[in-house]
Amino acid sequence: MFTQKTKGPRLLLVDDEERFRTTLAKRLKEKGFDVEDLGSGIEALEFLKEKKVDVIVLDIKMPGLDGIETLGEIKKSDPGIEVVLLTGHGTVDTAIEGMRNGAFDYLMKPCEIDNLILKINGAFEVKKERDDRLKKAEERSRLDKLEKSVRF
Repeated sequence: MFTQKTKGPRLLLVDDEERFRTTLAKRLKEKGFDVEDLGSGIEALEFLKEKKVDVIVLDIKMPGLDGIETLGEIKKSDPGIEVVLLTGHGTVDTAIEGMRNGAFDYLMKPCEIDNLILKINGAFEVKKERDDRLKKAEERSRLDKLEKSVRF
């Protein structure tokens, strides 16, 4: 789990059930998370055009663009965002489809807040490690180009 000394994930919570969403957002904020919450997949995609997040907790069953479709669009626009699917109407097939589409994990509602926090933190760690590897690879590439340019 992140501590006060380390920066925690920027978190987006997307669920069409307003009461559930606002309660969960409040509980996550009380645990120290930086949380934004929205009510639909469409709103989430619009939000992501303007702001960056690290982890999204995404409901699957929503009117309009459902969670699986939203997940696909998120991964097309920014494959580095980790997504934890959360649903009260899940099936094994839905879980498999979500994981195939790039979800980090899948949880059933209701879930214990501590279990959700473990999944969020796990997703954030995976994202940080991947970002660090990419940053190191870019730095190596930059140094290789620089080295080649100073050779005679």
